[in-house]
Amino acid sequence: MHIIIFDDIKTADFYPLTHIRSTGDLRCGIMKLRQRLQYIFGAESNNLIIDPFLQKLYRGRHPEWSINQLPPGQKLYLNSRIKLDESLIDTLKSLPKESALLNGDDIIAINSNKEYHFGKPLPSSLKEISIQSYLYSSLADIVHDNARLIAWDFNNLFYGADNYFETEPGVTVLHPYNIWLSENVSMAPNVVLDASQGPIVIDEGARIMANSVITGPVYIGKKTIVKIGAKIYGGVSVGPVCKIGGEIEGSIFQAYSNKQHDGFLGHSYIGEWVNMGADTNNSDLKNTYKNVKIYNYRLQEQVDSGTRFMGCILGDHVKTGINVSLNTGIVVGTGANIYGSDLFSFHIADFSWGDAKNLTKYRFDSFCQTAAIVKARRSLGISEPEMQLLKQIHGE
Repeated sequence: MHIIIFDDIKTADFYPLTHIRSTGDLRCGIMKLRQRLQYIFGAESNNLIIDPFLQKLYRGRHPEWSINQLPPGQKLYLNSRIKLDESLIDTLKSLPKESALLNGDDIIAINSNKEYHFGKPLPSSLKEISIQSYLYSSLADIVHDNARLIAWDFNNLFYGADNYFETEPGVTVLHPYNIWLSENVSMAPNVVLDASQGPIVIDEGARIMANSVITGPVYIGKKTIVKIGAKIYGGVSVGPVCKIGGEIEGSIFQAYSNKQHDGFLGHSYIGEWVNMGADTNNSDLKNTYKNVKIYNYRLQEQVDSGTRFMGCILGDHVKTGINVSLNTGIVVGTGANIYGSDLFSFHIADFSWGDAKNLTKYRFDSFCQTAAIVKARRSLGISEPEMQLLKQIHGE
């Protein structure tokens, strides 16, 4: 049976992070949503149904993948927004042929030899099975499920895997059986790894500098650097090639982003190619202790996040200057470059430039020059499909 991971029309509920990636490529826990589904259901190849808006970008980056082209034969379609638990996994594995699993209007899964495409209605011949299950509805949902999935990934993928657990003299370790280190991890003296509240996984080539404290559950990605004196609390996942420092709690870094200076980041989702200037801080709890509202691109309004703890959402290529203050639940759009000491709140539009009282449109040519310099520092460039996609988001 072919495993097909599909995005549905609610991918826009995860903007700005899904402006230039599939919902399935959002990080939560140690893996991305798509990767976990493929692992659990034994996918032998990458078969994806994604927004046609992203099709050219994905085909350029992954020519060996099947993008919006379905193989013949029986197919198990899985919604990339599925929030997995053991009961739902069993239900999905036993889903009868020529049937669809639904939660209200949401399609959770389809087992069929027929073709299903992005945003299309279900084939009328399928038997519909309704259950009370859960799909992620926002980035806030993903942020708050991160700690659980770090533990799930550790127990299912890393606990029995080859562990290169060796610590340097002066490193303090609590609950070592809850810690997994990859090859070529380096740790300086006075590092503390406290896995008493959850696992800690440090991936290949990561570097943990002196006096850093990491309390699980935490994942540190490949070639990421944790700066001197960092305080990393539970529920943090950091993708590859990041630099992190200061105080971080309950947050996700997609990849290739830097928050290496002092300042607090809590219950937030950070995209790729983000740089947070020195002493950038965010609030993740309102003084009223009421639920936090966050901006929804599809509805074009603030919506209840369902939680009292929600920090900031920073889209890809966002830059913040020194001493920037980000209010509770703020969503900063793709390509924004913001600075100044006044408080930023609610929603900063894509490709904004300026301080909180004077935001203008960031010139696209200037943005591209900066983005090219930043990516070149990692020996990467901006492909033509990516450039065209960013241009459309900008409105050029």
